Amino acid sequence: QVQLVESGGGLVQPGGSLRLSCAASGFTFRSYAMSWYRQAPGKERELVAAITSASGSTNYADSVKGRFSISRNNAKNTVYLQMNSLKPDDTAVYYCNAVHFYGDYATEYWGQGTQVTVSS
Repeated sequence: QVQLVESGGGLVQPGGSLRLSCAASGFTFRSYAMSWYRQAPGKERELVAAITSASGSTNYADSVKGRFSISRNNAKNTVYLQMNSLKPDDTAVYYCNAVHFYGDYATEYWGQGTQVTVSS
């Protein structure tokens, strides 16, 4: 069955770094665009970073540009989020997302999330 399993979350001090991983299985990973979303308590889920399936083009939320970097390894069916210069506002549950578009339709999968807490 389809699985997206996130790992790498935890507690880090402001200014620190974390690297999140999302291991995918059960679908053709290389054909899917991959994204990281986050949701803080009382807030809506927001897109953090995305990477395309083909060219590997990336885009980022303004709040994380220059600090976060998304990458993927299609041989390992894994997508990563390198987070540097972390701030307390980055505290949230981070979710991995996979999506593939078929014309007007899309197939989408979500991971279960991993908690990131930035605090001194």
